[in-house]
Amino acid sequence: MKNIDKNSLENAYRLFETGDIDKIEIGSTKGLQQIHNYLFAGLYDFADKIRTMNISKGSFRFANALYLNEILVKIEQMPENTFEEIIDKYVEMNIAHPFMEGNGRTMRIWLDMLLKNRLKKVINWQFVSKELYEVIFKGIEQSYYYEGYKKGDDDE
Repeated sequence: MKNIDKNSLENAYRLFETGDIDKIEIGSTKGLQQIHNYLFAGLYDFADKIRTMNISKGSFRFANALYLNEILVKIEQMPENTFEEIIDKYVEMNIAHPFMEGNGRTMRIWLDMLLKNRLKKVINWQFVSKELYEVIFKGIEQSYYYEGYKKGDDDE
């Protein structure tokens, strides 16, 4: 795992240093797949492949793989004109979690590209602790609870 982290970080640096980041499609599933492939090609045999299995983290179950392609189309169609719209789109993509591994790193670059391109803003991730990121994610999970979704509910 350490080797994958080290190599994907080197790939991330190369993505920016070479200017290849400017070739990535912004705000789309295709762009997300391009980033994932750039970071993880040769490290995971599923680099840039949309997952076909269900995954979860702790008690949170990500989008059902059976409906994932349709969900991704809907997410792609979401507006991205304001900070709130972009964050909403990012949150939905995070809930979709389209890859078996490497979603977080890939989606943070995807979000950065959206914010930079649409609003000329960037996030300094040095100031976003892993704990804060987890608190935000737990908040997303809690919002599903308020909407009536409980762990173990099926998407059928």
